[in-house]
Amino acid sequence: MSRPLLVLVGPPASGKTTVGTAVAAALGVPFRDTDADVEAQTGTTVADLFVTHGEPHFRALEEAAVARALAGHDGVLALGGGAVLSAASRELLVAYGRAGGTVVHLDVDLPSAAKRAGLSRDRPLLAVNPRAMLRTLLEQRAPLYAEVATAVVATGGRTPDDVVAEVLSALPAGTAR
Repeated sequence: MSRPLLVLVGPPASGKTTVGTAVAAALGVPFRDTDADVEAQTGTTVADLFVTHGEPHFRALEEAAVARALAGHDGVLALGGGAVLSAASRELLVAYGRAGGTVVHLDVDLPSAAKRAGLSRDRPLLAVNPRAMLRTLLEQRAPLYAEVATAVVATGGRTPDDVVAEVLSALPAGTAR
């Protein structure tokens, strides 16, 4: 059974995809994103799944995608921002961390997240009042990210290179580079 070298969690616009792809390239391993897994499985976007089938349907697909990726991916794994809402996913992440896995919470401040997220229609939960919704997401999910994380890296106001370097330093010694 393979398991990821690194799992990235964090809110929308925290840099999971940008940092994850760069860390995977630095380590010479594949990058995987559970939102992309759900989109590939369903043939539609996360935003359209929210609109067409509702958030609970998407969260069920996401929970299954997280379980599959944690059990079968051997590179860098980025989870959708809301993946930590699932108690089952949090249990898997905590167990992965206890078994020596690295879960990095990419933490972002509201001004940086709002600037990065913009008014993107690809972020369904931020469609109505993006700044207020983002503030609520950051506040509500912070304890959930803290529950699963083995390390926290702040991304606000920092270059991707700086964040990547800090994430790489959070990995155990001897991780393939």
